[in-house]
Amino acid sequence: MTDLQALMADLERHMGDPFDDDGPLPFSRVLELDERESYPDEFVDLLASWGLYDWSIPVESGGRAVDIQDGFNLYRLVARRDPTTATAMVISTISFMPLWVAGTPEQRKHFADLIKSGSKLAWGLSEREHGSDILANATTARRTEGGWLLDGEKWTIGNATVADVVMVFARTSEKGGPGGYSIFAVEKGLLAEGQCEPLPHEPLHGLRGLDMSGVRLRDCFVPDTAVVGKAGQGLEVALKSSHLVRIAITSIAMSCADTALRATLDFATRRMIFGAPVSEVPYSQRQLVESYADLLVADALTTGAIRSLQLTPEQSSIWSSVVKYFVPTLLQETLARLAIVLGARHYLRTHPRYGVFQKAVRDCAVADFADGNTVVNLKNIALQLGNLLDTAVTQDPGKVAGAVERTRALFDPAHPMKPYRPAEQQLFSRGVDDPVLALRSAVEDLHQAAAAATGTDAARLAAAADAAGSLADELDRIAAEHRKLFSDLGKSAGQSAELYDLAKQYTFVSAAAAVVHLHLHGHDSVHPELRSPAVLLVCLERLLKRFHPTVSVAGPREIAEVADALTAAHREGRLFSFRSFSVNW
Repeated sequence: MTDLQALMADLERHMGDPFDDDGPLPFSRVLELDERESYPDEFVDLLASWGLYDWSIPVESGGRAVDIQDGFNLYRLVARRDPTTATAMVISTISFMPLWVAGTPEQRKHFADLIKSGSKLAWGLSEREHGSDILANATTARRTEGGWLLDGEKWTIGNATVADVVMVFARTSEKGGPGGYSIFAVEKGLLAEGQCEPLPHEPLHGLRGLDMSGVRLRDCFVPDTAVVGKAGQGLEVALKSSHLVRIAITSIAMSCADTALRATLDFATRRMIFGAPVSEVPYSQRQLVESYADLLVADALTTGAIRSLQLTPEQSSIWSSVVKYFVPTLLQETLARLAIVLGARHYLRTHPRYGVFQKAVRDCAVADFADGNTVVNLKNIALQLGNLLDTAVTQDPGKVAGAVERTRALFDPAHPMKPYRPAEQQLFSRGVDDPVLALRSAVEDLHQAAAAATGTDAARLAAAADAAGSLADELDRIAAEHRKLFSDLGKSAGQSAELYDLAKQYTFVSAAAAVVHLHLHGHDSVHPELRSPAVLLVCLERLLKRFHPTVSVAGPREIAEVADALTAAHREGRLFSFRSFSVNW
């Protein structure tokens, strides 16, 4: 198993002090490139030279990726410094995913070598007229002697112009449908002139330096060896590829929130108002603590999700959609709350310390819509919701026992895992979501822990058990409303706004389950200050308020304790995470 803490510390050293203007990757240069809308070539090269790409390439293809959580957490560090650079590099690793899922060993090695040598990849999935409806894609591939001819356009594609290789999702059957699409690895350097032309760059609100453009394909010849997987397997490969992608993108949202919270905390601890620092004003202190708790909730949820890709790949479809909906949505709210605390300074674009805040706010938005927007992910949850609720509410003892055992491994970051095999991921979870199914058992564990504890810990654990129990009880209500919805509307319930709202509510319970399970099973990996029941209680309150906005279960003492943990993490240079990852700022 990788010594991830040491590895991340080494990457932070490589990036240098973010406030040293002469350092390798300073905020001043990040903001300068953003203002100029310039692609961050120098930063991409800096991080590639350190070996960042290696952690997204399987060992058998010449990389170092065994546990996919390593690459996920490394990219969190990069995105804290510059989400544009992180996104530009993630796009190449995202584009490699179809090869990891279905490519031949020779294909994987070839394209992995290209990435490691400095070549960039792009993922040509979306089209101007069809957006998220990929089964309506119009780009075609028709057989010809020795290969295929591709025709069509791919639009709003990251890295499309700068990329040396574009992975193209194209229709290979006139009928289309689930078996009517294939994926092709198009190497631009092997094409005749005019077969693949770049579309104009699209200026962006955030990630201003990112290459966001497209390609136009005209009788673009690729050999049979360019097909990734089997002809007609494109939809399956694309969907399996999306499971890691959707979870990985949330790391950018978490990093934007981390940077924004740090900038706000700098201000709040230094700015005096009415004779005291802003951070000690009770209302502002609570805003900061709630923002920290939001990040910890996201950290807990993604910890389970990224590990599920290896430990429970049969459930990855539900995990990836829950995370992709919940984390960006939550953290957009967090950023808005921090802007209130930071005040007018959050609006400054070039301030040497606070200018990075407005960039984090703009850049974070990409996590909402990239590779499956909010509606797409809610739809995937909604399609599986009935079976998931039935299983969770029924609490079959055999299924619960299996879920409890698997959940222990999911939320113990030290538990070893077999190497990542994305082809093993399933497109539907078949009604099982282990952490949610095991939540009621975890509530009982909390009650037992409360009975065994003394003093303040006993009271806090009991309150946390009650809060987690209330959140588990929401599943019964959601299930009842789900049954009534289909009874009242029949098949049309499947497209109703009410169903999507129930899917949202399911993600809140899923997040609560993650927080509880990490508290119970990740003890040895969690930083000592964050093992406190006060932290658990504050995190659960954030989720309980999704259902009951006026309910409070954490009092002033718990808020003060979590505030101390927050300031200590910032002072000691630790990532705003349950684990002890060192950062320069």
